[in-house]
Amino acid sequence: MAHDFLPGMESSAISVLKRAVELDNSSRLQEALVCYQEGIQLLLDVLRAVKDDSKKVHYREKIKGYMNRAEQIKDHVNKLKEEGKYHEQIKIADSSTGFSYESLFKPYIRDGLTEVWVEDPYVRHVHQLYNFLRFCEMLLKCPCEVKTIHLLTSQEEDGSAPQTNALAEIKQSLRSQNISLDIQYSSTIHDREIRFNNGWIIKIGRGLDYFKKPKGRFSLGYCDYDLRECHETTVDVFHTKHTKKTSS
Repeated sequence: MAHDFLPGMESSAISVLKRAVELDNSSRLQEALVCYQEGIQLLLDVLRAVKDDSKKVHYREKIKGYMNRAEQIKDHVNKLKEEGKYHEQIKIADSSTGFSYESLFKPYIRDGLTEVWVEDPYVRHVHQLYNFLRFCEMLLKCPCEVKTIHLLTSQEEDGSAPQTNALAEIKQSLRSQNISLDIQYSSTIHDREIRFNNGWIIKIGRGLDYFKKPKGRFSLGYCDYDLRECHETTVDVFHTKHTKKTSS
């Protein structure tokens, strides 16, 4: 029975490892490391199912090579993090897809993440408020224990009730999941960045608002944001051992 699944298992492993190599070549090291680890696990599953001895030797050699590269990346990333020199840049091309919040943030939502700071001047209009809600939902589903989210944004000049009401509703909804949302407004905020208290800092040129409007209500990408086209923007990822402290 296992033999029947081998082609699919092999195909999945090849696909993930091919992506790992592409990310590696683009110096997107943290993302590459996650893909190498996932791909290696898939290859180990293939190795356990293979009966042919020559194929076993082939897969062992492949696994050894990928494990060595993953270890090199891990050591290099840890060294850069220790020295406070980690920086990678992700360029999102105009109309490209595959950049949902899950896909973009997944490599960094680990290592005891419990607190998040979002600084984005444009969490005001309805679609931007939905973007922030979607970001919060993503944090809730990820394997971490986020307890506090801080939002610093700008307020509509007329003190827009829709913005205030929407954020109040998000706050109440998060509270039901034992997550606290701290909302503050600034009339001078310009920079956009997201900080995690595990040390990762993600700066997106367009903030959370980098998705294009869907072509129609029943078009691909309306629901699944990995299929939603994006505006051109740049994502800079840093790591620091010094994170913000909660205001008293």
